[in-house]
Formats: sequence, C-alpha cells, structure tokens
Amino acid sequence: MHELLTLSAREIARRIRMREITSREAVEIHIRHAERVNPTINAIVQDRFTAAREEADRADEQVAAAQEPSSLPPLHGVPCTIKENFAFAGMPNTSGLVSRRGMIAEKDCTTVSRLRDAGAIPLGVTNIPELCMWVESHNRVYGRSRNPYNPQHIVGGSSGGEGAIIGSGASPFGLGGDVAGSIRLPAFFNGVFGHKPTGSLVPTSGQHPPTEGRIQHYCTVGPLARKAEDLMPLLRILAGPDGQDTECRAMQLGDPEDLRMESMNVLCVPENGLRSVSPEMSAALLRAANGLQESGASVRGRKFRRLRYSFNIWASMLHQASETAFSTHLGNGERVRLGTETIKWLTRRSAHTLPSLSLALLERLPMPHGRFIETGRKLEAELLEALGDDGVMLFPSSTVAAPRHLEPMRTPLDYAYMGIINVFGMPSTQVPMGLDRNGLPLGVQVISAPGNDHLTIGVAMQLERIFGGWIPPWRASEQAVGTLSARRKRAVGSDLPRAARLFRGLARA
Repeated sequence: MHELLTLSAREIARRIRMREITSREAVEIHIRHAERVNPTINAIVQDRFTAAREEADRADEQVAAAQEPSSLPPLHGVPCTIKENFAFAGMPNTSGLVSRRGMIAEKDCTTVSRLRDAGAIPLGVTNIPELCMWVESHNRVYGRSRNPYNPQHIVGGSSGGEGAIIGSGASPFGLGGDVAGSIRLPAFFNGVFGHKPTGSLVPTSGQHPPTEGRIQHYCTVGPLARKAEDLMPLLRILAGPDGQDTECRAMQLGDPEDLRMESMNVLCVPENGLRSVSPEMSAALLRAANGLQESGASVRGRKFRRLRYSFNIWASMLHQASETAFSTHLGNGERVRLGTETIKWLTRRSAHTLPSLSLALLERLPMPHGRFIETGRKLEAELLEALGDDGVMLFPSSTVAAPRHLEPMRTPLDYAYMGIINVFGMPSTQVPMGLDRNGLPLGVQVISAPGNDHLTIGVAMQLERIFGGWIPPWRASEQAVGTLSARRKRAVGSDLPRAARLFRGLARA
C-alpha cells in the first residue's frame, strides 16, 4: 500500500505545501484505495471523486502561485470524508431516512464550511444508522456498512461510515457527531482516533436531525483521524460560535504539546458496574495505565458506584432536554404510528429499521427521570472532584471489540460507557490499543473535565507513541494479531490476570 495511505493529514498537508507531492497525487491515491475497499465495507454512500480531482488540481495551482508555503491554509489539498447527516452543498442529506431520499443539501453547514475553508477536499459522504441513533450503521436508504478488519462485524454508529473509511486507510480524517458515543464507538470499532469535544465547544448547526436547545450541548461535533496529531489542529478549525448554535461558546484551548506526563494524575476506572468488560478490553485498559505510569504519570484505580446508572442518567437528561420527540423526527415531522409500523416491519414492509422503532417505543415508557437526573448531578460532581483541574480518566470504550452484525440488539446496555460522558459535557478521546485475538481493534477512552480537550488529546498522543496507534487492516496479519513483538506478547499475557485482580480489588472497595 502507498505510504500516503498511512500518513497524518498534517504530514500530507506539509508535503503538499513543500511541493514534495501534489494534492492531485494525494487525492488520487486515496480515491483508488476507496474504490478498492468501498464495495466491501459500504462506507462512502455518495462519492464526489470527479469534483475532488478538480479541487485538487486547483489546489496545486495555488501551491505553484504561492510566494510562501505558510500562506496556504492548514489542510490545503488534503482529502477527507464527511458524515452524511451534515449539510454539504450538492450532496445527499437523508440521515438514512427513506422519506428524505433525494434530499440534497443546498449549502454547507458550519463545520463542513470550516474544513473546506481550511483547504480540505472531501471525497464523499459516509453512512450512518437511521436518524443517527444506533450503534450499527444500517438504514433502508444505503444499506449496511461493514468493518474493514472483518466485514462480518459492525462499524459502530452513528459516524460508522467515517470510522470504517478512515480505518480502511482510504481517508486521513473525517467529520463526525456524537450524542452517545457516535464518534468514539466507530473510532474504537475501526481502530482509529476520535475526539468528542467539550460540550458547546463546536457548533452543531446544519445536521439532520437538527439539534435544539440543551441537546446542542450534549450532541457534539468532532474529528475522527488515523493519527492522534491531527485531532487538536482539526478541533481548532472546527471550534467557536457560529451564531446559529445557541449553546456554542468561545473557549480557550490548551496545547497538548505542553503536556508533561510527570505532572499528570490518571484515574483508572475499569468498569461502570452495569455491564462487565471482556478480559481483553480490561487488559487494554491496564496496558494504557501501565504505559502512562512508566511515562511518569501518577496512576490510581477508582470506582464510582453511581456509574451503574449511566444509561438511566443519559436517557433522563436527554429526555428533559429534547424539544422534539424522536418518533416525530422518525416520521419526518409527523409522529410515527408505532403499532402500524411494527406490523409493517414484521411483514418486511416498513421503511424503518428495528432499532429506530425500538427507540421510539422506549421514549414513551415511563421512567423516574427526576430521580436519575439528581443521581447524575451527584455523579458529575464526584467525577469532577476526582479529576480536578489537570486529571484524566481511563475508561472502557465498551464491553467488547466490534461485535457481529445484529448482535448489539441483544446487549444494548454495552454502550452505556459513552453516553454518560456527553450529558456531563466532558471531552473524551478514543485511543486504539492494538488488536484482539480475532484481529479486531481494542481501545480505551481518555476523559477529562470540560475545557481540558488538550489533556485527553495529549494523553492519546502519548499512548500512540507507546503502543503504535492505528494498525492498517492490511497489516492485521498473524503478526499484528498476536506477535507484533515479544514485549507486547508479554504485556498482554501479564495484564490479563492483573486486570482481573484490579476488578476484584475495586469490587471490594
């Protein structure tokens, strides 16, 4: 595979500015790789390859005319991809809803516009679940996306197409959205980096379904990338009020390069008490903790009992903030008649997926929302006190690596490890941590207090230096699965029993 398929967006941009490569070369190589892998993974659901080539040629003309390379924008000539539910002029914007089939965006939303103004060249838009509210990217408009490490496994959601195309190597970075893990889960399942920003840091305007009121704080927009060094530059491009998102605020961002591991306090939280984590996921978490400790950080284990209510807290806080029912969004403005649609689904005539119908039903079930919101506020205060001004928390991404298609319907609470972070407005960076015994990506979340995006990204960069980060699928051979080095084999073997001991110790705490 060509070297450009493994480089960061920053490095590709540098080479274009310095005339070591052309934008057309970078774009063409990624297009050719996308054409090879996309028939299998179904990640890009509408390409714009011809337009991307033309934009690359114009970018090269601008490079030739530039007096100083530094005068060019930071992403000049670099290819990328965009999640389909973001408005992108001339591209479909269905959000996987059959009733919106044929819907074409008339203008770019804020975040797409900011990336393009920074010089990025989108190759196309990528797949999502219906209305972006499930962990498997499948809908009646575009079908199902498949994992680049094993097509029999899921890519996550809702930015699942982004995770898959970036994980495949066919895009250096992409734009995703996250209200319950929708950036981090696809990044995790596809072995790449993803950053859920501090709530209200990046405007959410121009998505479908539209964000409203306090949901604009819980639903965040951020980058997925194959290299950690791209996350902060992309975040700086995306961040800041746009006059449309009423919750978005200007915030001062720190620099992850200033991070000194000797001054870092790291909490290692191995489970939420609601759903147990697999031994391999536990080992990945402990490897990350050990790596940071060896780098000079102070690491300690911690258990938060209220985390067991993560799903109820997330659901209650979202319910309180929602101005429009999910079932109304599902009906494209009119509330779906669930009884009728369920019968149609059973007879294979429904335009909707089972996860969407299930969620519409779930929102109608009675729940003591007030009690769980109060529990959530107590948990939030407990977490913030433990983190302090400069701490981070290592937390599982989920219970297991990417499951097979349809399996998440049996274990929906596995994904409560992520949504709780959204309703507390905390930044979280998803970090790849090698592959499991089946060749599927492992990972860990790095979480901090609101405004500390630079800390979670800085720790992600350190973990990438230690453990290698993204492993391209074409390198996920027998060597990548279990024998990357004798050192890593020893680490995996020793961490499994240590992770079990850590669980037992915290269970007694």
